[in-house]
Amino acid sequence: MLGSRHPSSRPLLAVFALVVAACAEESLAAGGGNPRLHIRNVHLMVSPEVTLEVRELYGRLVPIRKGQIPFFDDPRSFGIEINHATAAFSTASITALLNGYTFAYPGAPLRQLQIEARDGKLWQKGILHKGVDVPFEMEGELSVRPDGLLKIHPTSIKVAGILSKRLLDALGIELMDVIKVRHDRGIAIEGDDLLLDPNRLLPPPKISGKLGAVHLEGDRIVLEFVGAGPSKGLDPPSGVRNYMYFKGGQLRFGKLTMRDTDLVIADADSQDPFRFYLAQYRRQLVAGYSKTMPDLGLVSFMPDADEVDHPLKDSPTGGL
Repeated sequence: MLGSRHPSSRPLLAVFALVVAACAEESLAAGGGNPRLHIRNVHLMVSPEVTLEVRELYGRLVPIRKGQIPFFDDPRSFGIEINHATAAFSTASITALLNGYTFAYPGAPLRQLQIEARDGKLWQKGILHKGVDVPFEMEGELSVRPDGLLKIHPTSIKVAGILSKRLLDALGIELMDVIKVRHDRGIAIEGDDLLLDPNRLLPPPKISGKLGAVHLEGDRIVLEFVGAGPSKGLDPPSGVRNYMYFKGGQLRFGKLTMRDTDLVIADADSQDPFRFYLAQYRRQLVAGYSKTMPDLGLVSFMPDADEVDHPLKDSPTGGL
């Protein structure tokens, strides 16, 4: 009868299923899965005014939609899962990020923000809109909550030069009663504390990682992400110092698709950090040159994002 199976065929079906599974695992090891990532000494430009200074990062590229391949040209197509990282924002970058993205929506309660580091604390000033525009200043201490959120705890608040933290306490008023924020921009208020979610604070590509520590270093807010720890086997060819290294899995960029990815995007001049602007990386790519390694891996040397008007000569670099 159509669709019937003889009992003796079941062992054969089981063997067939095992073979298919084994082939799938072999295919995944050869070129499937998600590319691993190692970044060292790269300043990732979110915009011309906002830069995330990555000192070291180990992680993985993951597609936003299951079954798709991360497409380097489309930041919304992939995210970065962070296993371990040390990165920093300058206070100027944080200021531009808050003004240009976090509070850049109609009816935002804060605007014209300025952020500075003063005596180990974070100082902020700006305009609070509560029916009318009122200037405010706030000084706060940085810390990380157990859930990985960055907390700014105010030690003093002044609104229109009159209200202070002590007066707010005396009146039974909390900061959340004065300022309403949009949680989808990675910011929230709990009591008098301002909470920032590193995983939602930036525009795409989406990042996900556990923030473990934070400290001020001059005018830098230094973030330490903790997790599985550094990955082994993610060292680029010798002679490359500032780079992004993608290894394994599949990755699309431009008109190319790499299977069993082995791609290094490297700084052509390692004397200072590599400034990389994903939104305009094609200009850096065109102004640079590439080398194919003996194992068929690809190394693409690029000028800094602010030096693309000076194309590189196709010449060996370092030990390559």
